[in-house]
Amino acid sequence: MPDAPERLRAQQLELTRHLRDPANAPAPAGVEERRLAVYRELLFNNIEGLLAGNFPVIRRLLGEEWPALARAFYRDHRCRTPLFPEIAREFLRYLEGREDLRPPFLAELAHYEWVELALQIAEAAPPRDGACDPLEGVPRRSPLAWPLAYRWPVHRIGPDYRPDAPPQAPTLLLARRQADGAVRFSELSPLAFRLLERLDQAPASSGREQLLALAREAGIEAGAGYLAQGSALLRQMREAGVIAYAPA
Repeated sequence: MPDAPERLRAQQLELTRHLRDPANAPAPAGVEERRLAVYRELLFNNIEGLLAGNFPVIRRLLGEEWPALARAFYRDHRCRTPLFPEIAREFLRYLEGREDLRPPFLAELAHYEWVELALQIAEAAPPRDGACDPLEGVPRRSPLAWPLAYRWPVHRIGPDYRPDAPPQAPTLLLARRQADGAVRFSELSPLAFRLLERLDQAPASSGREQLLALAREAGIEAGAGYLAQGSALLRQMREAGVIAYAPA
């Protein structure tokens, strides 16, 4: 039967449309309702469970509204990948594409929660560190250390703290994967955040050149005290594995 593949594909599409949106897409004819109910529950619960595990703060914050958001994602979003570890990234893309999100900090909070998983499964390795003076060597940011900037204080948001408006100052954070695989978050000063940005923007600059450029940007004097503090900051970042120095 030459049209069998086309009919099979049409039946498959009809079934998947129903499984994604049973309220609006009729069930295929000839399929037992009991079996359809098993598939509907199994598939949605798998996706909802994955999302709940990756976004626990959002799940607790939304409470009874959480299943509706998970259902909307399941129904409306077209994933770019079938890989389960990427479902959290797909959920983030879905939230970032919505303009009607409530509360308004939801997309940023989702990104903050997603970062932990992303760093845990990242295949990058920390760079080798060469012995050199922090000011004279060329510092590089580790691919397992991510500077993050948010409008909302995402690290504080939860069921007991739901801000109505973002603060005037951005929230600057550092997420890094440690040697034991654990992901740690810490707050960054504006100077430290900008320094990490500059390491990517000017990767051939020495520690001294990076600090002098920061001083020019901030309009401050780059005297001996400033360079001493900057050297201490570079040394601290190095010891924490946030940066490494290019081997000679």
